[in-house]
Amino acid sequence: MLGLAAGSVLVGSGRALAQPAAPAVELAALELRRGDGVLELDFAARVRLPAAVQEALQRGVAVYFVAQAQLMRARWYWRDERVARVQRSWRVAYQPLTASWRVGFGGLNQTFPTLAEALAVVTRVSNWRLVELAQIDPDSRYYVDFSWRLDNSQLPSPMQIGLAAQGDWALGIERAVRLE
Repeated sequence: MLGLAAGSVLVGSGRALAQPAAPAVELAALELRRGDGVLELDFAARVRLPAAVQEALQRGVAVYFVAQAQLMRARWYWRDERVARVQRSWRVAYQPLTASWRVGFGGLNQTFPTLAEALAVVTRVSNWRLVELAQIDPDSRYYVDFSWRLDNSQLPSPMQIGLAAQGDWALGIERAVRLE
């Protein structure tokens, strides 16, 4: 009898193969809401940082995360038209002197005692204004392309060499949601 580890699969030759790991980023919530004359977006993501990213953060390397949403009008006769585009960027860095985590957004900085608390700010946004409702034609079909990712282009130049071959640094998620 073969002893198999939990979560492994037996293939025809009798070798055990590991199950693929859980995704590093999951989108827990993505909602569009109309209110006060604007279209708003709420999102929440669950992130499991790979060991390489955590190690870089512990060594004082600042890491950037970017969320982007585009409101697109579907057209059958041409490419879809972009009606609005919004983007947010966060900088997460470890401060070794104070043993705290700093999150920067739009010129403002907040300090947190743990990485989990710092990531909670980066992975959740409420009432994010996309577009004025007056810009939306009620007779057209619209959808929102949403993405959240680790922005490798803002890492220090020496770290960017060879990152394309390392799967640990390819962290992100994309979704499209129809506007009802």
